[in-house]
Amino acid sequence: QVQLVESGGDLVQAGGSLRLSCAASGRTFSSDNMGWYRQAPGKEREFVAASSWNSGTFYADSVKGRFTISRDYAKNTVYLQMNSLKPEDTAIYYCKVQSGMLDYWGQGTQVTVSS
Repeated sequence: QVQLVESGGDLVQAGGSLRLSCAASGRTFSSDNMGWYRQAPGKEREFVAASSWNSGTFYADSVKGRFTISRDYAKNTVYLQMNSLKPEDTAIYYCKVQSGMLDYWGQGTQVTVSS
């Protein structure tokens, strides 16, 4: 059974940094795309960043230059380094694995950025 467990969310002041982790288990994910989405209160879930199976990286315009996605294939883990955080980054951050036609989601981790 595939499981995704996020961690690293916290309360941080504007301008600060956080590193989120998403550990995937159940099988290997080296051939899958892994990424991060977020959902702020009253808003729809939105794409943040993705790491493709062949090491490509993609970012939403709103986080380019501030966030970095990375991946440890041996540990089945994807990370999101978030720098220069802004209050508008406040959201629940979700990890997603895209495996063929299937999507797997984690339970989310709360990131709150105070001004």
